[in-house]
Amino acid sequence: MDPFRYLLTFTGSIAAAFFVEAFPRGNTRVQRESREKENLTPYDQANLCSRLTFHYTQPIMSLGATRTLTAADIDEKIMEEIKGRPNYDCVSARWDKKVARYQRLLAQGKLKKSQLAGPSLLLTILGAYRGQIVGTMIIRVLSFAMMYIPIYLFEFMLQYFTDYGEALKNGTPPPAMAYGMLIATGIFFGNVFSALFLSVSSQECNIMALAARNALQGMIYRKALRLSPDARKKSTLGEITSHMAVDSEVWMVSQNFLPLVITIPFEILVGVVLLYRLLGWSLVAGLGTFVLITPVQTRLAKFMMSYQNNKLKAMDARLRMVTEILANIKIVKLYSWESAFLRRINVLRSNELAAQKALSTIRSVLTIVFSSVNLFIVLATFTVYSNWGGPGFTPAKMTPEVIFVGIAIFTMISRPMGLVPLATSHLMTLRNANKRIQKFLLLEDIDSSLVKRHPRVTTASDLPPSPKKHSLFSSPLGKSHRQQASAAAIKIENACFSWEKELTPIEVSATRSSKTQAQGERQPLLASTSSSTPSTPSRQILSNISLQVLDGSLTTVVGRVGAGKSSLLSAIIGEMYMQPGGQVEIWGDVAYVPQQAWILNASLKNNVLLGKPFNEERYDRVLFASGLQPDIEMLPNGDETEIGERGINLSGGQKQRVSLARAAYQDADVYLLDDPLSAVDAHVDQHLWKNLIGPEGLLKDKTRLLVTHGIHHLNNVDSIVVVKEGRVTEMGDYQELMHARNAFYQLITEYSVQEKKSKGKHPKDDSQVTLADKAAPPIKTAKAAAAADPGTLTPTKKNTDGGLIKAEKMHEGKVTWKVYVDYARAISYHKALFCLFMYGFGQACQISTNFWLRYWVTADEREDTRSIAFFLGGYALLVSGYLFVDVLVSYVANVICGIQGAKVIYDGLQSRVLRMPMSFFDTTPMGRIVNLFSSDIAAVDSSIPENLPALLSFTSTVFGILLVVAYSTPLFLLSVPPLGYIFFLIQDYYIRSSGALKRLQAVSKSPLYQHFSESLAGVSTIRATQGLPTQFLIESERRADLYSFRTYMFNMTNRWLTIRIQSLCSGVVFVTAALAVLNADRLDPSLVGMALAYALNLTMVISILVRTMSEVQNQFVSLERIQEYSTLPVEAPLETGVILPEQWPAQGRIAFKGFSARYRQGLDLCIQDVNLTIEPQEKVGVVGRTGAGKSSLTLALFRIIEAADSYWARASDPMNANGQLLEQSLLSDAVHRATDGGSIEIDGVDISTLGLKVLRSHLAIIPQDPTLFAGSVRDNLDPFHEHEDVDLWEALERAHLKDHISTLQGGLSFEVAQNGENFSVGQKSLICLARALLRKSKILVLDEATAAVDVETDDLIQKTIRSEFKDRTVITIAHRIKTVMDSDKILVLDQGRVQEFEAPKDLLKNRHSLFYSLAHQAGEI
Repeated sequence: MDPFRYLLTFTGSIAAAFFVEAFPRGNTRVQRESREKENLTPYDQANLCSRLTFHYTQPIMSLGATRTLTAADIDEKIMEEIKGRPNYDCVSARWDKKVARYQRLLAQGKLKKSQLAGPSLLLTILGAYRGQIVGTMIIRVLSFAMMYIPIYLFEFMLQYFTDYGEALKNGTPPPAMAYGMLIATGIFFGNVFSALFLSVSSQECNIMALAARNALQGMIYRKALRLSPDARKKSTLGEITSHMAVDSEVWMVSQNFLPLVITIPFEILVGVVLLYRLLGWSLVAGLGTFVLITPVQTRLAKFMMSYQNNKLKAMDARLRMVTEILANIKIVKLYSWESAFLRRINVLRSNELAAQKALSTIRSVLTIVFSSVNLFIVLATFTVYSNWGGPGFTPAKMTPEVIFVGIAIFTMISRPMGLVPLATSHLMTLRNANKRIQKFLLLEDIDSSLVKRHPRVTTASDLPPSPKKHSLFSSPLGKSHRQQASAAAIKIENACFSWEKELTPIEVSATRSSKTQAQGERQPLLASTSSSTPSTPSRQILSNISLQVLDGSLTTVVGRVGAGKSSLLSAIIGEMYMQPGGQVEIWGDVAYVPQQAWILNASLKNNVLLGKPFNEERYDRVLFASGLQPDIEMLPNGDETEIGERGINLSGGQKQRVSLARAAYQDADVYLLDDPLSAVDAHVDQHLWKNLIGPEGLLKDKTRLLVTHGIHHLNNVDSIVVVKEGRVTEMGDYQELMHARNAFYQLITEYSVQEKKSKGKHPKDDSQVTLADKAAPPIKTAKAAAAADPGTLTPTKKNTDGGLIKAEKMHEGKVTWKVYVDYARAISYHKALFCLFMYGFGQACQISTNFWLRYWVTADEREDTRSIAFFLGGYALLVSGYLFVDVLVSYVANVICGIQGAKVIYDGLQSRVLRMPMSFFDTTPMGRIVNLFSSDIAAVDSSIPENLPALLSFTSTVFGILLVVAYSTPLFLLSVPPLGYIFFLIQDYYIRSSGALKRLQAVSKSPLYQHFSESLAGVSTIRATQGLPTQFLIESERRADLYSFRTYMFNMTNRWLTIRIQSLCSGVVFVTAALAVLNADRLDPSLVGMALAYALNLTMVISILVRTMSEVQNQFVSLERIQEYSTLPVEAPLETGVILPEQWPAQGRIAFKGFSARYRQGLDLCIQDVNLTIEPQEKVGVVGRTGAGKSSLTLALFRIIEAADSYWARASDPMNANGQLLEQSLLSDAVHRATDGGSIEIDGVDISTLGLKVLRSHLAIIPQDPTLFAGSVRDNLDPFHEHEDVDLWEALERAHLKDHISTLQGGLSFEVAQNGENFSVGQKSLICLARALLRKSKILVLDEATAAVDVETDDLIQKTIRSEFKDRTVITIAHRIKTVMDSDKILVLDQGRVQEFEAPKDLLKNRHSLFYSLAHQAGEI
């Protein structure tokens, strides 16, 4: 045996020994025991071979191939490398040092102009992970070095065939076949090890990207909880969410492009060296061509970046509008504004698609440049080489080695050359995303030192209790004793507060008369706006505040809308700026209850506990005191019943009671209550006062600072603070303020019924007991007393797990062909077929260029004497033809088909979602719907049009390569069936697991961003409550870690697939080379060269093809989710064709005839057998306990809920998954079909026969939660632009808002912030009143329209209603009995049934009537 064979045997033995030793083993006894004992992950136990081949993921892949993977299958111990907390600590520590240095230099004025933007966040992150980056770079460079080994050996292979042919001609011994097989083996191992190292480096990049993303999300979350008022003005909720959901995600997209900074120059350098060995100085022509093309690529990349920014801006604007509409969908439906908002969204969508079209055009051009640059370089190089590449600039001979090895090398280096613009684009995107986050992180933090916190000191509550505690609240002597014995709980001295930082006196004066769009949600005028929502703050100030609240006392803050009451509470918890010289101190822990309740999407119990340990005794006492026991008793799963997003399945009063219960359970020392009683009716108000807030309530020993518009409790409090225009004008107990005879005295004497009575007369105790029993019945009888309103805490009895929100549907297996067919239908079948044909034709054109080169090489054998110019001209012509076809198909596929598909799919989704019934929105989290309009639509807009053409292109390339190889070595066809079977088996094996993992990843993404949004919505409550920021931070990290781990697992499957596919492709190359070697005596060297050149490219092409195929499959999951919503049921038609009488409704008579309704099929009735008639121009007040069905009655009038068991109630049921609109031919029968739930008639017309648009546009409503939308004041008053400005000003004047609107910049053109955050709730109510005045409907519904305003403003509104709507039918739902006392009739509801319906004077004559009890309880009689 010759030495060469000994070397081969020795090398093979070593390789076999290594393979056996390193073969993955994970189920030995020792490994099983250690895994259980030490809680090891599969990666921890994986050996070298397993880690290189990603075999440790095999159990998951095998399981996924047999059944659909679930969360329990993959959720295990999370690697420390991708966890949020350690990565946050690592990056944040470096960032904090850089920021501290930056601020120090900034203060010293030593910063250069280029440094003013702050330290680089991108460089900070790269520095934090510099160790991983260096290691990854080394492995990546090693991988690309291995990638050139097959190319290097290719030259020897062609030389082998040339020598073999020459030997046969000359009759000399040919080269040894073993030599050829050795070269083939070297090519095989070069490809395999290159794939191994590339996959390992990609995995390291993925881990670093996950770590960076987690670190950034942790920094963003913490920063969002620390933003100062001025900083929140600069960052809207949408922008902060975008930093978390979009900017941080850029790391995941750009992870594989970072190493290209090093590897691209390395690859090009190695390629240039190999080309110089082959072609000499002629390669300068090719490099020159590349240099000329590179500026074009770079310029196109810059254009693409510009259009990308335009597209993102347009998308943000659309998403803001969509989110705002979805958050207020009930209002949109009540006003029948769907068409108006559709037009506005369509304008924004058109702008977005225009930017997307430009972006797609640039992308298609870049694709063309990428695919054709290699052909141009080859053409230029071979032109120079064939004419002047020989010695002394003589023509050089074109041989198979020169042409096909050169083509192989050019193909190899064309990849990094083509990646230059793409890498530049991605790195610019990464840089810009980090700059946006950097700018956000450099915003000002809230100054936590402004409010000094102290432990609670010994108070009067620690002293022996008085025999009758209530005496402290009725005797001045008692109060003096308390004041002497108590220490301060809240103390403010000489403080001025502002939402703006360091306002000058001139600016302060200016803000009194001018407010701009920059004003925010929590301006002092926003007495009813939740202080828990970040927004754009106001510029109004609280001036010269000196206030002391004694420990254990009950202090109320009163004043008109816009006086600054809510701002005072915000100042106490440190949410406002305090000018120098002031001081705020608090003794004890704080619990804060905002006016607009902050509700989490969790069970009722978890909303109350909010992370506190469960104490059954305290919990039960809190529930009783909060009046929640009746509601809980009626639930199928009690307090474990899920509360919908933002408390959507609760009434306003119930949400506020949950908020109060949460605060009470916190067992804090100081309670700041921002008008929680405005959302409840009179008897619930009394229950809360008696059992929770008042002098005998659960919180009697706590310090309570209560903002209220109610004046009937003021004579039972320790102290009263009167706020007017941002100042404390009066302060003292009730008797002191009454004796002072100032503004407070005037308010009480004018509006308090009790004060008008003789002093000392109060409602009798027995009456109070009776109402208290009705408001909060004992647990045993609570179910009977509870209201059966499914819209208010009554989910279906069938849902025994208490859940309301439907779990997000997760499809199983691969995406079905129907989804692909639906996409083809969206872009049109003929365009789809055209693209398929053109991609095949384009590949044929590309192959023809190489066949022409082979024709050129064999010219001498054919004794073809045609000139070099002929062959070069033919090659140039074929290249031009290929380029034309490529341009055409790329533009059609990327631009024309992509944009059309995006438009059709989006329009279908948008129109469908806006037409879905309210029951759908009750059971589907808004975040899930927004995810459809953001991530899923982004996939349809950009990802699918980008990757689907690439899939078609690479598929045609693979078929072309296989055809060329089969043509050159026909025996190769024998290996195609088994290789193809193995390929598709691996692909199918992968798809089954990766599809499930992708869906699990998507499902884990929504909860993370939902929690982030909930945290931003409740940021003030979170900051005010001790321990809550840490608790929410831990939960955010848990969700982020879960999302990262599932992303990691999904990427593992990609690596698993890449290794196996590239190994298979390496096998294809080896088989091709081996067959060629075995048949060397019968093959043409030029044909073998062309076949091997294609085969060497096969590894890279199939690798990209498989990744692209998998990516397309996963992106079509987005389309699958969108299509799922296209089968859900919708509401009744907008129009039915029913001809109405002229000026309908001309009178305004409303008749309920045996009407019953429920919120969804399967739920209890919320309205039961209502029979009554409201006469034209009658004013009807609707009262009843919270949950009695008051709001449900109005919703039925607008057909938000349908008659029970009626046709449209069943057709629009969310459980009807295949619900479709009726065909027009069946519609007339459906609208006249009898129903079991009775009917509602307006002026004799059954409203169930009308289209929803027709019905709702003829009614007017001032809703319980008045809502404004982003846009101008004019748009909010008149979205259809049907009225002149004169009419709008007249309506505003009648609504008592003209003076305020006229002071705003632009007047009617003043821009309303998102969700109307720069108007108070009271002001929103007045704008809604102006809307109703403009609509001029004969029927007006007021649903708690004045609950959030003070009694004086309420009186003004009622006067307006009496004068302006005297000729209209008015239905008023009110918690304030005073509001409906002058109604023509009073409708009392209980458990959805009519209990009383008579004139108020008649009801008050009957001391046993429910209305009498309510009026008595409210102090109105």
